[in-house]
Amino acid sequence: MDQGTLRKTIKRLERLENAVFGPRKKQIEDAKERRFTGPSGGVRLLISKNFFNTKRILGDVKKALAKVDYHYGSAQIQTAPNRLSTRKGPLASSTEGGKKSYVKRK
Repeated sequence: MDQGTLRKTIKRLERLENAVFGPRKKQIEDAKERRFTGPSGGVRLLISKNFFNTKRILGDVKKALAKVDYHYGSAQIQTAPNRLSTRKGPLASSTEGGKKSYVKRK
């Protein structure tokens, strides 16, 4: 196969893939937007902004989420860090004085 035929085949393949799957750049942008959706997405956003470098209680987490326009009830917000503080998760949790606190796992 010569170079001209190969280029035409690659262009045709790219055009077909864009028609079927959509442009690659748009897929990457969509994935970035979906990364921080929902209550657990808000908590992951706070983790990425180093919010959990110090111990935080649920009230602190709720206030920080409200500042970045994540408005959820306490039950939904509490579930997210609980699920992210599993053995291999990004957060660690501890109970002090009857209140559960969360910190970034090192």
